[in-house]
Amino acid sequence: MPHARNRNPSPTPEVTWDTGLKEMNETWKGAIACLGVAIFFVMTIGIIYWQVVDQPNKNWILRGTFSGLIWERRTRSLVIQTLTEDKTFVEIDVGNVGNPEIEVSFVRNLCWLNKTEFCYTWDSVAEVKISLEVDEETETECYSMTWTPVHCHVELKDCFSMTNVSWYGGAGVRGQTWPINDQNATTQPFTVSDLKDNPSGFGSALERYFLGSSGVAVFVSPDVPLQLGMDSRQQFCLQSLPSLERLPLQYTVCVARNVKAAHQEAAQQLSHHGRELPNLDVLWLPFWKLLAYMDSGPKVERELRTFSNRLRRHQLGEGVISLSEHSTTLLSDIDHDYLKSRKRGMTKRLTRDLPLVKLLNISITLSPFLGVDTTQFHASLVDGTEAYWLSLPSAPQGHLIPVMSRWRGRFCVKLNVTNPGAVSWFLDRVGALQAHLGMEYIMLEGGEGNLFEEQVLRPPQTLGGDNYFGLLADLATRMGDSTIVTAGTRSNHKPLFVRMTPMQSDWSPMGLKGIIPSLLHHTLLGYNFLIPDAVGGSLSGNLLTDEELFIRWLEIAAFLPVISFHTPPWIYNEDWVLNLTRAYIAKHQSDVVPLIEKYAEEWRATRSPIYRPMWWLSPSDPVTFTIDDQFLIGDEVLVAPVVEKGAVQRDIYLPDGGFQWQDSQNAQTERITLLHMPLLNPDYTHVWIIAVSAMYILR
Repeated sequence: MPHARNRNPSPTPEVTWDTGLKEMNETWKGAIACLGVAIFFVMTIGIIYWQVVDQPNKNWILRGTFSGLIWERRTRSLVIQTLTEDKTFVEIDVGNVGNPEIEVSFVRNLCWLNKTEFCYTWDSVAEVKISLEVDEETETECYSMTWTPVHCHVELKDCFSMTNVSWYGGAGVRGQTWPINDQNATTQPFTVSDLKDNPSGFGSALERYFLGSSGVAVFVSPDVPLQLGMDSRQQFCLQSLPSLERLPLQYTVCVARNVKAAHQEAAQQLSHHGRELPNLDVLWLPFWKLLAYMDSGPKVERELRTFSNRLRRHQLGEGVISLSEHSTTLLSDIDHDYLKSRKRGMTKRLTRDLPLVKLLNISITLSPFLGVDTTQFHASLVDGTEAYWLSLPSAPQGHLIPVMSRWRGRFCVKLNVTNPGAVSWFLDRVGALQAHLGMEYIMLEGGEGNLFEEQVLRPPQTLGGDNYFGLLADLATRMGDSTIVTAGTRSNHKPLFVRMTPMQSDWSPMGLKGIIPSLLHHTLLGYNFLIPDAVGGSLSGNLLTDEELFIRWLEIAAFLPVISFHTPPWIYNEDWVLNLTRAYIAKHQSDVVPLIEKYAEEWRATRSPIYRPMWWLSPSDPVTFTIDDQFLIGDEVLVAPVVEKGAVQRDIYLPDGGFQWQDSQNAQTERITLLHMPLLNPDYTHVWIIAVSAMYILR
């Protein structure tokens, strides 16, 4: 209808309007699409920026009262710092687990309900659980870490940084250093070995304990197999063994206000056993090794009497004459011959000579090895006691076959210390020797190593790792409190003496310069009652001809628990050498032994070592962390010997802290921290030899 058209005066046709609207919709759609792409692009850039640039590099995992555990994303490290982040206790590289190319956030706590625990599954390779325990009374905070493989044959490896931290403890090595930062060791089982047979292994004193100068202590679980590797000045690494049993890697990291506080708390955790003192009468007598090689019992007996007469003739006092295992066997055989001859009617000579030997102070040497060519071994095969020796069954239900090994150049079998009958047989043997020879001191050697693992054999469950040596230490304890063992692990609470590693006869860190680092290493791990290597070193087995080295070595030995000799001083044909030897033996007995006895009681009560590093008096002084040529006896005597060839003076570092030091030679007191100490003495002709060790007494 026309009137209807007249009511809409718009000149624009309807069809033209529809086409324009469609064109505008297409334009807006394109603009919106471009805007969406732009927003997506910006968001992508933002996410990438957040992940790469803006995401925090540090994430706090756990927090204590003064410390906290941080995850360092870029370095893939766990770091323990103070809450104010002004001090780093330790940095642990855990990036060796899984694929290093995969980003690990390590912030999703699967144990979020517990504020003192953190749980995480690492790259579907291992599960980690970290627990925090705070001890407000001792001001110590401990982080217990357990890594458990998700699959078989996974090697777990955590590395502790040496940057800005001096580390101590672990295992003794050939050429011991203090701290251990300069040591190198290929990754190998963390077990005690004989360093004479395995120079690159771990020996002497060994404990699963590491101490850092920042106030950190690391304890590794004793129940799981462990490997250790050391990269000089970089890191040391704890590593598990790949196994079908999915063995975990377990350790605890404790932090305290300083290195001394950390060690004092660690000492309480290291041993939960009661501590027993060995026979301290051993400290009063020097040990003299009988070097002459004899091929019969009568010759050993004759040489013993000759050597004893020489000690008396040179006025060197009473001492203990040490016999090798070979000489011990020869002497015990002559005694058996003597006993047999008594039944037939013995001669006057035998009646007279044997009591003279019994009156001497002698130390015999035994081992858990028995030659396969001996009548005792053949008898055990006949009478059915082959289980007395370490054995493996020929089949699941087959007969036991003793495992062969070599000891001192002979094919031998080794005592099965898990067999009560074998232990009783060995103790009966010791009792018979004590009755026949009258000796009081016994050296028990040969317990190092794992006979099964060395021959790639699967050991019985009770004899894995260092368990053999631990059981042998139990056997040594039953032999008496004057027994000496050649290494120490998990046995620092037992009443035993530990012989220190034999050393080279030179001035190097494997010789004279290694004495103090080795001493501090042993005592830090709780082994205070030591039989040091002989004056001048005994590794080569030859007599020492360097008079200066002999005297410098003697100066240090006079302040150690026992003075041990390999080279008798009379071979130099010099009166002054004999005079100095007598003087230092007398000084050891009059000054040093009473100090050791005093601080032995303190060790039993508090676990504080008898011989202490310089940081013990000044645990916040970084200079003391690396001093390896001075040591303390308790808190009152500082010993600073000369360790450089040809030196006639040395510098002595006296820790700051308000201490007053008195020179034991001239009674002068000092309050300085660095003392330039001349050792010249015009009263003596041989100045470079007569110059004595500087000893300072804390007042």
